[in-house]
Amino acid sequence: MAILNKTSKDKILRSPFGFIYKWYLNLRLHHERKFAGMSTKEIMTSIYAQKLWSGTGDFYSGEGSHLPAITQPYITKLTEFLNSFPEKLIVCDFGCGDFEVGKELVDAAKQYLAFDIVDGLIERNKKMYQKENLHFDTIDLVTDKLPHADVAIVRQVLQHLSNREIGIITEKLRQYKYLLITENVPEKHFVANIDKPAGPYTRVLTKNSGVVLTEAPFHLKPISNIELLCTNDFDGSHMVTHLYTMY
Repeated sequence: MAILNKTSKDKILRSPFGFIYKWYLNLRLHHERKFAGMSTKEIMTSIYAQKLWSGTGDFYSGEGSHLPAITQPYITKLTEFLNSFPEKLIVCDFGCGDFEVGKELVDAAKQYLAFDIVDGLIERNKKMYQKENLHFDTIDLVTDKLPHADVAIVRQVLQHLSNREIGIITEKLRQYKYLLITENVPEKHFVANIDKPAGPYTRVLTKNSGVVLTEAPFHLKPISNIELLCTNDFDGSHMVTHLYTMY
């Protein structure tokens, strides 16, 4: 579903098809409320168990991790970046999901450390993907200490979390020299970082907002900020990857 400004939304809500759009928004809000009081680990585990990101099988990380039009440009750009160094770097992939994207980046890294908060997902990945330089483990970005590495990849993770959680994670990410952060944002003008509870959906549709770490309340201050890639997602939003050099 495309991202709409307020005028367009009002027109649709007044149209004969308005009830469908209203039902869709209410369904998303209902799912968000269901997770109230649950920990992030419980929420993410439930999302996979209930298949709220669609797909088949026990674990599916959404179309943003499977559609070639989205994944291939991303894999190409990140591979080019990782291969641009004379010596391979140590990479942390936080929120690695079903590893459909990460598996294509492993060979470009000295060590590829892939993490997710869902225990069953990590156990599944360990069985499916095995390489000498690849390591999987469970991690909670908010409560756990993060490992040392040169690069941190955080792809479509923060947008599912609250501002409180994002703020804690942002402080921890400052230790990495390079941050590759991918977030979905509305196509047109928007107010960044409108808060939401942790859950399966993002700020884009229901709040016309998106996560931007360099803006309030996070105030990330990299020495370099490059928009590495911007692609159209299947829902009409823009999926933007920033390369932040921290020191």
